[in-house]
Amino acid sequence: MWRYLAGGAAALLMVALGVLIVNARARPTAVLPPQPLAAAGQPTQATAAGTPLPDAVPEATERTREQKRFDRYDKDRNGKVTREEYLLARHKAFAKLDTNHDGQLSFDEWAIKAETKFAVADKDKSNTLTPAEFATTAVKRKAPRRVNCPPAAAQPAAQED
Repeated sequence: MWRYLAGGAAALLMVALGVLIVNARARPTAVLPPQPLAAAGQPTQATAAGTPLPDAVPEATERTREQKRFDRYDKDRNGKVTREEYLLARHKAFAKLDTNHDGQLSFDEWAIKAETKFAVADKDKSNTLTPAEFATTAVKRKAPRRVNCPPAAAQPAAQED
């Protein structure tokens, strides 16, 4: 008798697992706000402020991330990145670290940024960092850029009869 109950429970679990897998792969459909109808019965495009939207959607540029990166390096816009253009960012970083401007980087010049960061983080001047002080040395990352989308039109509340 227990075998039948265990087999039935296993079968129900397998069916439930199958339903979960199928539902996980399903893509939800976007719910769009209702469009107001024009006098001729054609939908019009309007924003919440009442201003009409353009009929055509602007085309995205075909430039890839790598093409944009290439353009940042190609300072003279001749379609080629020279060695000098490629190393320009490194030269600027080197110049910032070379404090005595002798063209050579000593260990102290190289480590000055880390030493400064340690000194700023060491609030109690104990020459050691507590976990809270160490947390302040983490690299600050830029937040991802947000796309400014127009606000969604307010949907009318369903009326109950």
